[in-house]
Parts: sequence; structure tokens; C-alpha cells
Amino acid sequence: MSNFFENVDWAEIAQACLDTLTMLGGSLALTVLLGLPLGVVLFLTGAGQAWENRWSHGAMAFGVNLLRSVPFIILLIVMIPLTVLLMGTSLGVAGAIPPLVVGAAPFFARLVETALREVDRNTVEAVQAMGATTRDLVFRALLPEALPGIIAATTVTAIALISFTAMAGAVGAGGLGDLAIRFGYQRFQTDVMLVTVVLLLVLVQFLQAAGDRLVRHFTRK
Repeated sequence: MSNFFENVDWAEIAQACLDTLTMLGGSLALTVLLGLPLGVVLFLTGAGQAWENRWSHGAMAFGVNLLRSVPFIILLIVMIPLTVLLMGTSLGVAGAIPPLVVGAAPFFARLVETALREVDRNTVEAVQAMGATTRDLVFRALLPEALPGIIAATTVTAIALISFTAMAGAVGAGGLGDLAIRFGYQRFQTDVMLVTVVLLLVLVQFLQAAGDRLVRHFTRK
């Protein structure tokens, strides 16, 4: 068994795990920061909502759908000039975060919009009947009621970002995906490939379990 893992450098594996977690944490935080308000605005400008505006909603929906339709590996390449402008490099952890955010934020925004649509319409109408402002409607009714759905959306987005970080390894972003491509695929080191895949699976399972537990905790019985 020890001979099977002869190509595995555990120090390099540990650094790759740290790089993956850094990319995941940084990009997820920015994705939520950008995607949550975008999802709220998409909902509010929809038909029958407080800021109903067909043209604004249509334009934002088109932009979101356009970005969601671009394969992430293509987005990585297309964004290289912008990434270099923003981060000073297109390589490593720093170079991966801008395309990760651009790829995930529209996806998260759509999930947030869906979660808000599931809020009981009677609750929204009751809050509006009491003369609440749009700000009160969002922060005292919509977001609290949709919190379990938003947490579930965050979990789904985090898992999607893990797969994105693995693909980012194809352009030198570092992390477990980079090791899998450089050593597992290009050098045919099956042991390295196996270790990286198992670690990614463990990370996905941990995030899903944590997300499910939080959803159950915040779901009102």
C-alpha cells in the first residue's frame, strides 16, 4: 500500500488543500456579497412585486442568464485580461477568484430569487398592509422567511465553486485541481489523482452536511 502512494507529496497536498479552501472562502464570500442583493433586486423588479419594472428585470435577467450560460473553463480564459487588471496576475489563488465570483454570483442570484418567490404571499401582503417600506419588507419579512432557502442556495453554490476551483487548476490556479491535472492526468500518477479526488469528495460531503444541518436549524416548524 505504501508503494501505491509513493508519488504523493503530503506537504504539497496540504498546501493544495489550503489553496482550495482559500479560493473557496474568498470567492464564496464575494459571491454572497454580490449575488444576494442582485437576487433581491431581481425578485423586487419582477411581476407583481414592490419595484415591478419589466425592462429592468428583463435586462438583469438577460445578463444573469448570459453569464450562467458561459462554460466556466471558457470564462477563465476570457477573463484573463480583466483578472490581471484587478489582481495583477492571472495565476495562483488570487488569479482564480475573479472568474470564480463572476461564474458563481449569477447562479447564486437566481437561487436567491427562487427562495424569495417561495415566501408566503400572505406574509408579504400583510407586511405591506402595515405600511412597511421596501427596506422593512426585505429585511423583516423576505430575508428572514427565505433564510433556510438562502442557506441551501449558499450550500449548492459552495459545492459548485469546489468544482470550479478544480477546473481553475487547468490554467494554473493552484489547489487540488491543479495537482490532479499536473500530476494525476499529465504524468499519469494515479495515486495523486486518487488522493485529490477523495479530498474533494470529503470537502463536498462536509459542506453538504453542514448546510443541511443549518437549513434544518433555521426552518420554522
